[in-house]
Amino acid sequence: MSATPVLVLPGYADSGPDHWQSHWERADPACRRVVQDDWLLPRLDAWLATLDRHVRACATPPVLAAHSLGCALVAHWAARASAPVRGALLVAPADVDSPSTPEEVRSFSPIPLVRLPFPSIVVTSLDDPLVAPARATAFARAWESRLVTLPHAGHINAEAGFGPWPEGRALLAELAGTPSAE
Repeated sequence: MSATPVLVLPGYADSGPDHWQSHWERADPACRRVVQDDWLLPRLDAWLATLDRHVRACATPPVLAAHSLGCALVAHWAARASAPVRGALLVAPADVDSPSTPEEVRSFSPIPLVRLPFPSIVVTSLDDPLVAPARATAFARAWESRLVTLPHAGHINAEAGFGPWPEGRALLAELAGTPSAE
């Protein structure tokens, strides 16, 4: 895709081999997964420190490609960090403030609802089981992100049929400022 580094930020339990994030990593050497110490017991402070280390290790400002809990991580990191980021693709943001949020991810609540200091695109689905459409719209407004709503895409993951997901790669390329490679 580009020489712009892309930091891949999976959510709770990581992203499996058929997930779009994993496809992108295999297809593009600029895409590197931010590996967290514990995918099943995520702790906000630990995940923030790991993300910050990865951003600061990039030779040029990266684009962040986040999914689910990874979107909440980006919002928290952006509210505290000063390292430059080129943009963020925030796909299927999980609503960690929902009463149905599992205890394992409660440390990510409340999710910051403040403007992100870099361009961003929120991609959501009308039938995502982890975020209501109105809540995803509220995230996009608060973060001043462009909102892309898919009609019936579930949680926009492998289980919902999102493997290589070229449309998402095009959005990522837009944030990176480069042409999309199919």
